[in-house]
Amino acid sequence: MAPIEWLWLGMYFAVLMVLSIYGSHRYAMAYLYYRHKGNRPVPPGPLAALPRVTVQLPLFNEMYVAERLINSVCAIDYPRELFEVQVLDDSIDETQGIARACVERWRARGTDVVYLHRDNRSGYKAGALQAGLEVAKGEFVAVFDADFVPESDFLSRTVPFFADPKVGMVQVRWEHLNRDFSALTQAQAVFLDGHFVIEHTARNRSGRFFNFNGTAGIWRRATIADAGGWQHDTLTEDLDLSYRAQLRGWQFVYVPEVAAPAEVPVEMNAFKSQQHRWAKGSVQTAMKLLPRILKSELPRRVKTEAFFHLTANFAYLLMVLLTLLMPVCMVIRFRHGWYEVLLLDLPFFWSATMSVCSFYVVSQREIGRSRWERIKYLPFIMALGIGLCVNNARAVLEALLGYETGFTRTPKHGVAGANKSWTQKRYRGLASAQPILELGLGAYLTFSIYFAIDKGIYFSLPFLFLFQWGFFYVGGMSLLQGRFGQFFRRRPATESLAPE
Repeated sequence: MAPIEWLWLGMYFAVLMVLSIYGSHRYAMAYLYYRHKGNRPVPPGPLAALPRVTVQLPLFNEMYVAERLINSVCAIDYPRELFEVQVLDDSIDETQGIARACVERWRARGTDVVYLHRDNRSGYKAGALQAGLEVAKGEFVAVFDADFVPESDFLSRTVPFFADPKVGMVQVRWEHLNRDFSALTQAQAVFLDGHFVIEHTARNRSGRFFNFNGTAGIWRRATIADAGGWQHDTLTEDLDLSYRAQLRGWQFVYVPEVAAPAEVPVEMNAFKSQQHRWAKGSVQTAMKLLPRILKSELPRRVKTEAFFHLTANFAYLLMVLLTLLMPVCMVIRFRHGWYEVLLLDLPFFWSATMSVCSFYVVSQREIGRSRWERIKYLPFIMALGIGLCVNNARAVLEALLGYETGFTRTPKHGVAGANKSWTQKRYRGLASAQPILELGLGAYLTFSIYFAIDKGIYFSLPFLFLFQWGFFYVGGMSLLQGRFGQFFRRRPATESLAPE
């Protein structure tokens, strides 16, 4: 065998091994979840007096959901004399008028709600939050993004945990207003359920670090100040602040029994831009804080989990490499008659893929979904995760290379349930040439499938089909719902959300 062939095979098995390690980490999360899920957090006792709370609502061009958000937050059940709402609006469209009018209506009813508009988006969301914090009245600060509709008892069920002076932040679970809208929203709901049901519970109740998710949580104001305030040198200001605060010794509490409903993206390009921001921001946070975490006096279990948490998105870069290597290595081994060696792939693929399936099945069972609901979207979820690897690998590379991009917010259309249309509304996720590469990888795998069928290498077909389906779906939907698809719609979207 030629040296170049050994090199290809070596890289292939190295990539598979690392992916299987990250996949196996999900088993560890499930184990920690079951071991500690009975340790439900309980408020330590009554507060001496109810504190003043400020609720911050960062907005940027949210004309379809701004009024819904302000109405739901202003209706939260809390003593009016201890309750303030800040509408932090950086919008440059009709959202300004909608938000101002809604604020005035609630002010007329006696609610302490203020409208704060910035003429520039310095620092993006983190900058808006920090600017609002400088004039906030509250000792505690809750944050809700534009797509959320918090329940009226949110504060009454979260504030009591701050009777413990060591508690710096309380996060609640996300629910999904439009889970049943499409297969894409169903898949996103399952992804998020895995994070909120399994990962957050496992990390928090086992004594590991976990993070504020940028919304649907409440902070002790002193914690934010002690950790250095909101900073905008990463695209995930929430993750960054969370780790800085916990490094300072503050404790966080996760309360999955309290849920905040929200809207997930209904369009592929919007979903991809959201995932790109989260992936890039997590790598930026890893580069910023992981060396400090590993050098600290924290327990090894905390450091280990922080490493897996902050570096998880590197797996997408490895998945792109695996996509390129898999067909080539299949041909190399076939040429040399190594039929039985093909079976060496199975343990790696099993640990990398079945761990993901098990992880999401468990999360759906824990929220009470039926057995059929737990499994019917699994193939699609696996394929979607694979199809996203180009998008998220690009985010990882941008972070590693220090390539700066602005904060691209995720478009919201006020879609709830399963039947409300969005295609004729303004706001559209940023379109790019990336889908061409995704479709190209799908075509590349199509030729590999033909080779595998022709040569009788049937055991490889499920994996090849899964990868092919993922790339074709993500690339195809990106084109159809992006600028290319506008040719087939009666009225084009009037705004794409490019970074500023």
